[in-house]
Amino acid sequence: FTISFAKSNELVFPKMSGQKVKNISSVPVDGFSNIRVTSTWTFLQSVEWSEPWLIGLLVFHLLCFAFTVFTCKHYRLQIFHFLLMVTMVYSAEYLNELAAMNWRSFSKFQYFDSKGMFISLVFSVPLLFNTIIIVVRL
Repeated sequence: FTISFAKSNELVFPKMSGQKVKNISSVPVDGFSNIRVTSTWTFLQSVEWSEPWLIGLLVFHLLCFAFTVFTCKHYRLQIFHFLLMVTMVYSAEYLNELAAMNWRSFSKFQYFDSKGMFISLVFSVPLLFNTIIIVVRL
């Protein structure tokens, strides 16, 4: 095992043979908490969850989950609910673009990245969780 040094973007990083050098300057830094976003968990920790629109989104997801649970014996309602949620997940890309252009009107920070990570985590994943529950129960 040997240690050499690799220079990347004016920063010097130790490089162990057999390992790829990670360019730390390419890891995004959260503007709110100044922590490096290296995983989904650190990304979610960097979100300002007290913003009113995020609280509203949480309430929306809780209502969707409650509707999923309370309509478990009414398959026609659940089919409608399933299709509505799948349509919302499908439209998440367009919603992300719209939110990225207008984020100043409802948010303190620009969460809507071009890859859609934020909207996928806070909007699409909970909806897909509900659709999985419906599929398993039907």
